[in-house]
Amino acid sequence: MYGSYTRRGHRGTEGVRTGPEPRRGGAVAAVAVAGVTALLLAGCTSGDGGDGGDGDRKGPPVSQRPKAEDPYWVNPDGGAARQSDAYTAKGDTTSAALIRKIAEHPAAEWILPDNAEAQTKGFTEAAAKADRDALLVLYNIPHRDCGQFSKGGAPDGDSYRAWVDQVARGIGDRRATVVLEPDAVLHLVDGCTPEEFHEERYHLLKGAIERLKRQPATSVYLDAGNAGWQSPDALFEPLQWAGIGAADGFSVNVSNFYATDASVDFGKRLSAKVGNKPFVVDTSRNGNGPYTEGDSDEKWCNPPGRALGERPTVRTGDPLVKAYLWIKRPGESDGDCKGGPKAGEWYAKYALDLARNAK
Repeated sequence: MYGSYTRRGHRGTEGVRTGPEPRRGGAVAAVAVAGVTALLLAGCTSGDGGDGGDGDRKGPPVSQRPKAEDPYWVNPDGGAARQSDAYTAKGDTTSAALIRKIAEHPAAEWILPDNAEAQTKGFTEAAAKADRDALLVLYNIPHRDCGQFSKGGAPDGDSYRAWVDQVARGIGDRRATVVLEPDAVLHLVDGCTPEEFHEERYHLLKGAIERLKRQPATSVYLDAGNAGWQSPDALFEPLQWAGIGAADGFSVNVSNFYATDASVDFGKRLSAKVGNKPFVVDTSRNGNGPYTEGDSDEKWCNPPGRALGERPTVRTGDPLVKAYLWIKRPGESDGDCKGGPKAGEWYAKYALDLARNAK
């Protein structure tokens, strides 16, 4: 078995959650991209260029960021890079320049359910060759996303353990930062995940942390929700049961839109309750904060008017804030809502809006 936890009574959430509903549905990025597996096995890409991108480079090459500022690997053949090339080939230099705002910065690679070891090996080897660290997301917990846009995950606990083991073997001794299971703890607390799955999920998360930390150069950040949870009181015990003590820290705002200052405030208050663990903030789409207009209960799903947030960097000016990261890949859909494609598929129009609205 993967670890254990002592249950001391689940803390309720009434009166805790404020703002847009924290469930995302579209947290997964790249799971639904058609034809991606062969490219992943070569360690090349995690997205489809869209709009006629055929993989032939038409624009200037994508280079790595200065290592001291941002040590994470920029995928030179990712979805945004291909999209920019496609616009360049069409002579649409304005759109190409906008999309390069995304392509030139590192975004996390979300590991698909199949061929996990080969995928992870490809990404980490490519990062090591560029003298950079790989940034990975594991999003395959059983009963994932409560049946919403990104429902699915491993069929059972044993399959999940085997999948995590494949990921760890693929990482090997290369440098990698892993963001572990967006929403997995949050959905235990908010009542979205049925009670009968809770104990197994705590075991699986704790075991995943323990397995990944056996790799000598791997850092693990367990996902801890977002600033929509005004108080961290509902989360700190579940995070402890899920093994936060053995992790390097936690992540906040993954695939969400809360402003960086609100996310940092939330993270600091939660950190104080879990041994002053550091945390990372997803700033991929929070430049204009959360969408608050209208009465839709899917304000998290491809909301209009959003913008790229702070560029990825480890220079945050705060020792508790380990990095600003683009964990959700900007330009990939949250789900088939508001005219968007399936969760994880490239959404060129949305990518252009994010870049155009960036400050």
